[in-house]
Amino acid sequence: MAIIEQTIFNACENKIITKDKEIHIVGKMDEPLIVILDNVLSYGECDALIDLAKNRMQRAKIGKSPVVSNIRTSSNMFIEENENEWIQKIETRVSELMNIPISHAEPLQILHYKSGEQYQPHFDYFTSGDVVNNRISTLVMYLNDVEKGGETYFPSLRFSVTPKKGSAVYFEYFYNDNRLNELTLHAGNPVAIGEKWVATQWMRRQRYRNI
Repeated sequence: MAIIEQTIFNACENKIITKDKEIHIVGKMDEPLIVILDNVLSYGECDALIDLAKNRMQRAKIGKSPVVSNIRTSSNMFIEENENEWIQKIETRVSELMNIPISHAEPLQILHYKSGEQYQPHFDYFTSGDVVNNRISTLVMYLNDVEKGGETYFPSLRFSVTPKKGSAVYFEYFYNDNRLNELTLHAGNPVAIGEKWVATQWMRRQRYRNI
């Protein structure tokens, strides 16, 4: 039997209580840890994030590469740290939820997928480059309901998460056993009907922000 590795995530029973919200765990896989969460964002916060981002979107790139690729066909933008008071409130909640100080957070990313757009299977952590201060966990927050398609899909696990406005999926990949990390290979399935908006938070092993 495999040894259960330590997790960053901290939850009692089927809910997580932050300073301003009660978040519900509606699905869970233990190794690697993948948690489906409800009530992470209010509908108003989802709409406000879309409104803030929609005129600032650009074609998404892969990692730090300046080149666009058919592997990733969505558009994205990054919100500035503490851009306003309600962004700061969301970032504080996400930091509590992910159980990592906000100083370890990358800027919050907003992504938009039109019909037919996708992100093919990839890892969120780096296999080269800045591996000392690597990413260790991801929170994908869904900002709208998708009529058809757009699931977050883990092909190695044959596991998918359907977008639902205000909900999120959390997963981590800091394990000593790299086979567990590799199981977090995931994709943004093509949107079949409608569009998809998400907000993604990545956390780093060490301090990333100058706060």
